[in-house]
Amino acid sequence: MCERWLLHAVVLALLLASAGSAGEPPADFYVAPDGKDTWSGKLPAARPDGSDGPLATLQGARDAIRRLKAKGPLSKPIHVMIRGGVYRIAEPIVFTADDSGTKDSPITYAAWPGEKPVVSGGVPITGWKKADGSLWTAQVPAVLRGRDFRQLFVAGRRATPARIPNLETFRATGPGVVPKDRNAARKDPATKISLHYQENDLKAWADLDELVVVVYHSWTTSRHRVKALDPASRLVTFTAPSGWPMGYWEKNQRYYVEFVREGLDAPGEWYLDCKKGQVSYYPRPGEDMATIETVAPVPEDLLRLEGDPAAGKMVSHVVFEGLSFQHADWVMPRAEPVDGQAMASLKTAAIFARGARHCTFRRCEIAHVGGYGLWLEQGCKDNRVEQCHLYDLGGGGVRLGETRLPAQVELQAERNEVFNCFIHDGGHVYHTAVGVWIGQSSYNKVQHCEICDFYYTGVSVGWSWGYAPSSAHHNAIEHNHIHHLGWGQLSDMGGIYTLGVSPGTRLCYNLIHDVLAYSYGGWGLYTDEGSTGILLENNIVYRTKDGCFHQHYGRENIVRNNILAFSATRGQVVRSRQEPHRSFTLQRNIIYYDQGDLLAGNWSDGNFLLEGNCYWNARGKVTFPGGLSLEAWQKKGHDAGSIIADPKFVAPQRFDFRLQADSPALKLGFQPIDASRIGLVGPSQWVDLPKQIQRPRLLLPGEK
Repeated sequence: MCERWLLHAVVLALLLASAGSAGEPPADFYVAPDGKDTWSGKLPAARPDGSDGPLATLQGARDAIRRLKAKGPLSKPIHVMIRGGVYRIAEPIVFTADDSGTKDSPITYAAWPGEKPVVSGGVPITGWKKADGSLWTAQVPAVLRGRDFRQLFVAGRRATPARIPNLETFRATGPGVVPKDRNAARKDPATKISLHYQENDLKAWADLDELVVVVYHSWTTSRHRVKALDPASRLVTFTAPSGWPMGYWEKNQRYYVEFVREGLDAPGEWYLDCKKGQVSYYPRPGEDMATIETVAPVPEDLLRLEGDPAAGKMVSHVVFEGLSFQHADWVMPRAEPVDGQAMASLKTAAIFARGARHCTFRRCEIAHVGGYGLWLEQGCKDNRVEQCHLYDLGGGGVRLGETRLPAQVELQAERNEVFNCFIHDGGHVYHTAVGVWIGQSSYNKVQHCEICDFYYTGVSVGWSWGYAPSSAHHNAIEHNHIHHLGWGQLSDMGGIYTLGVSPGTRLCYNLIHDVLAYSYGGWGLYTDEGSTGILLENNIVYRTKDGCFHQHYGRENIVRNNILAFSATRGQVVRSRQEPHRSFTLQRNIIYYDQGDLLAGNWSDGNFLLEGNCYWNARGKVTFPGGLSLEAWQKKGHDAGSIIADPKFVAPQRFDFRLQADSPALKLGFQPIDASRIGLVGPSQWVDLPKQIQRPRLLLPGEK
């Protein structure tokens, strides 16, 4: 994963289906970098006498349409054509209900065919001068006025905040407060705010109050500012607690420090001295600081659709097409916890929408941002995110809904679609963020996406623990390619992860592989606490650390016609908690493995249904819980009609899971899964874009 930046060196312009003619595209308004917001915007280029021409900003086009609407309702669709170039902003562009179109008269803000307009929240940093050793420095006067920044992008690549240690982590010697009761500690803030460090790992650095300590727990990381450091007892105390007690998951837990001047010792690292207003950078080989573009972001969000669903005021029928949104920052508070599963606690995103209806983001790019890329929050319904490219993300990709279920139907987010999007290279700041997150939201679709290179889960669906009333149901996660997750950083994750009672939810035709957890829980399909009523069908899952399918606990889920292969440890199918109801039905699957167990976890109560499956161990004997043979297992009432037989894949060691014509699985009624129909669709330039990524091989346990 450390090589993910190679793709960014050759970031491709997004494909424009409308690209083609060399003539001037017809439009109602035009925007260009050399325009003026005092002009009418009716002309694609300036008049020779400078009396009129295109507008200069999206805000200018928005305001021109407001003036047009003030004269009367729209009678036709409105098109704004935006020339290529960089449009810098210091604060987010805001659209309200006043900026809405209608079903018959939508308003479209589109890139000029074949060109790439970039809305950037970044400020160029210039005036670099050679400093001591390999370092270069530049003055940033705005920092002295209180406008600092937490990210730096050099030649389109994310620079690393000066860090100690550079690549690995430190190990704590234990929590600052050792709890007497492990369960009670979860409610005691005193157990979450300090830890003991090993001698010389931390020091009383001059910038101690500015640095950030990043602490690993299990499936989360917490970020902290330092309140005090006691070298005598080697105790560091933070200004705000983490979500979990220190040492809860691992006494000698991992952590590292960033934004510390003494850590500026490797190519690609940077440091900001807020007192001097000076930024320092250690160039990578070949970078010429005298000419290279260096950008520091200012706002946290770039575009906001600010409806008021409680008042019935929506932002509706607005389309953004072919635009690139880049350079959004993140903020490190001193008094608030920065922790949590999937980083669902984040309060905004680079593109944020509340009360948006029938809005579309088509062929847009979101890159070089500090948190999530796009969030359709409260009251967002019937919106579509189509063929968008989201990458180099401080957090995750797309969020749908909220962590709390609004009391009123109008305030719920539902029926939103994420279609044919490439979402990758995330978690740079908030390691626990996910590719697509669906909270208390229903009837959403995530289809034909490719999601990869996150440190945690690919797609997370639902936000209710246990068997509480349904908060996320009838969601469809289908035809997605989800891979290269975890990278050994966090635990308890899945390619697709579900929570809560979710009748009508479908996880179908997904290709999931290469999921590596730090300790436990690198799973492919993961039905967690209370997951109920979910269909998991026609998925191909392989190369996971701890199991291709795992159910913690839940009820009446159906796992049917899947290929589950090559889980490295524990088992191919894992069942954890036993409950007095049927947990799931495992029917007509092919399970193929060469290490670990077939079925791991707890299988003694019989509250499950297994039937008509094809099992094969490429390196030995297939056995069932308790070391039973298939015959003995079937005598206990399980796996009626199941067989032990080589399913005859075309080339399983090359992960080609097509079935040969004489496969015994076909006789069981197994329906072949066409992997070529999974993932991105459309022009070859778009479909082949993921092939540009160069990454090291993700090594599972037992591999060299």
